[in-house]
Amino acid sequence: MNETPAPRLLFLFDMDDVLVRYDWQTRMAGLTELTGHDLVELRRRWWVSGHEQRAEAGHFPDGDAYLTAFQDAMGCEVPESEWARVRGSAMTELPERIEAVRIASEHGRVALLTNNGPLAGRWIHEWAPSLPPLFGEHLDTSSNFGARKPEPEVFRNALDHHGARPEDTFFADDMPENVAGARSVGIHAVLVEHDTDLRDAVRAFVASRTGASVV
Repeated sequence: MNETPAPRLLFLFDMDDVLVRYDWQTRMAGLTELTGHDLVELRRRWWVSGHEQRAEAGHFPDGDAYLTAFQDAMGCEVPESEWARVRGSAMTELPERIEAVRIASEHGRVALLTNNGPLAGRWIHEWAPSLPPLFGEHLDTSSNFGARKPEPEVFRNALDHHGARPEDTFFADDMPENVAGARSVGIHAVLVEHDTDLRDAVRAFVASRTGASVV
């Protein structure tokens, strides 16, 4: 449980393709060069085998354990700084979406909820430097909550952590199944598509819960 007072409103945001543009092909190209495995073999050794999904669900206790498992799966040394460089090279901040977080932060607590493992959690502040001033200590990965989206458990655990009620919680994600998972526990969830103005979605939620108009 978070020890800070429970927020009046809670705003949960996914990261990839919501607050940042995530170029999967750029990341895979960087990892194939780093490990010497082609894309098919790279994915077979880590993603197809389910390692990444287990990491997102909290299987690895920390970033060091994640990196050790990744190196074992690749059969080669992968420096953490290089792993992080490759991941970061695939990410570009989306200023208008991040502005929505700023608006939300004026009306409640903002927190990240991204399907990622503990090693990613160690580097998010470097990859997206606009996020830490807004999110503070709440740059959370799903691994912190022992489950991954779209499982209802990850949303319930996040609500418990923040001490928030589902009806007072806003969630934004680009995956329909994740939006459905949040809605299944009573959270107000918004599907973020290419042309979605997340600022308007945040303003509408605040107005619906407080009756106040939001600039």
